[in-house]
Amino acid sequence: MGSRVAVTAKQSRVPAPTGRRFSALLAPRHWQRLPPAVQRRFERELAPGQSVLFIGEVAETRRTLVGAWWGQLARLAGAPLPLHLLARTPAIVVVTADAVGDAQLWTRIYHEPGRLPQVIRSIKRFSGPTGLEERVGAGLAMSLVVTEEQRALVFRSADYYWRWGRWSLRIPAWLTPGHIIVTHREEREGRFSFTLSVVHPWFGRILHQVAFFRDGP
Repeated sequence: MGSRVAVTAKQSRVPAPTGRRFSALLAPRHWQRLPPAVQRRFERELAPGQSVLFIGEVAETRRTLVGAWWGQLARLAGAPLPLHLLARTPAIVVVTADAVGDAQLWTRIYHEPGRLPQVIRSIKRFSGPTGLEERVGAGLAMSLVVTEEQRALVFRSADYYWRWGRWSLRIPAWLTPGHIIVTHREEREGRFSFTLSVVHPWFGRILHQVAFFRDGP
């Protein structure tokens, strides 16, 4: 929702702070099952252009040969999948509210020793058939279903698309890396985990990564 303000004899739409939209994707009883720290993290309102920081490390990465192949192929869409078998690798996640729309910009930085860091960028937009969509490079997008499972917040891919402006084309499952599952779970001592799994329709789990973070300053 936006507010109307006068600017040099014209009116312009000012984007509202982003926050409290993830809770709208769940039934209230499921949202209330999440730990308070998870609720605060995903309810936090960000003014347009404001960022929050999460600092931590990738604990482990496992993948098959098919997973490695898909990681390289996904370079065409901005390399949204891990390119290396990271373990005990420093990592940073920056979430920024879009200054012109109803979206969040997610930047993941993996600082691997002896190499330039891998930077993964995506846009989470509160739109689409499930209410949440994630976009990467080359027009690739996927709709996400959000659930609460065992007091964790879980994001599951529903469909993949290629988008050009207002046009979109659904991608068959066999032309995708598979079903993506991201689990955000509160851990002990103020840490939380992000677990990424990619399950291919023919080859099973081809990628699994676990990372631990703390809320930044």
